[in-house]
Amino acid sequence: MDSGDLPRRRNKVVFIMGATGTGKTKLAIDLALYFNGEIVNSDKMQVYDGLDVITNKATPAERAGVPHHLLGGVAPDADFTADDFRLQATHAVESILSRGKLPIIAGGSNTYIQALVEGGDGEFRAKFDCCFIWVDVELPVLHGFVGERVDKMVELGLVEEARGVFDMDDADYSRGSRRAIGVPELDKYFREERKLSNDQRARLLAEAIDQVKVNTCKLVCCQLDKIQRLRTLSGWDVHRIDATGVFLKRNTPGFDEAWMEMVVKPSVQTVIGFFHGDGGKQ
Repeated sequence: MDSGDLPRRRNKVVFIMGATGTGKTKLAIDLALYFNGEIVNSDKMQVYDGLDVITNKATPAERAGVPHHLLGGVAPDADFTADDFRLQATHAVESILSRGKLPIIAGGSNTYIQALVEGGDGEFRAKFDCCFIWVDVELPVLHGFVGERVDKMVELGLVEEARGVFDMDDADYSRGSRRAIGVPELDKYFREERKLSNDQRARLLAEAIDQVKVNTCKLVCCQLDKIQRLRTLSGWDVHRIDATGVFLKRNTPGFDEAWMEMVVKPSVQTVIGFFHGDGGKQ
């Protein structure tokens, strides 16, 4: 069946969930291209302007022309709450549906997702049918990938980005984009680097990068715990897609084919079933 032949229901919304590094954005873009959709970002750090490398925002090329909402646009020092997200994401979903397109909400901030689906006295759940797709990767494999991704982010300018928001007189990393993993871990390095020898600086920077990896892995575990809790709640029919086999093929010629077969195709079938009433709101 061609995607253009699928039944259209104005109240359908697809969620792509998963821990950091599992390919949520990639899958969301693939599905948006297939189903004529637009993406609403639900990553609580990516809603802020700046820190594109540290927060791993999709580049314009990676977005492949798919419109993205709430990807930046919030001032870096703003206190953007889950309720703020609920209101703005609801508006974005309504706008996308009004243009006959499929809203796809993607990001790792499950607190934001739960606030959207269940907050506001359940208004969102009452108005829209929800399909939840969870991209999962076994922890040992995912932790290895996370380490590689942090190293890649360092190559792309993580340290320079963090230096850009460092303030010698302000060590408050509790609000805005400065909460992002990859910023507070470098505070000590920036404060002490000018006092140290080259070897000492290199050692202190390596320790900071290692801490970024550790804290990212801790975040992964917290995200997975949250998803598991959501799966136990009424109305959260979460469809798990096991992407472990794909990640074992990373950096090989077979990755793209494996991604399509093991992640994209089953996700497409899940969404088609959702359109036909075989999944979604319970």
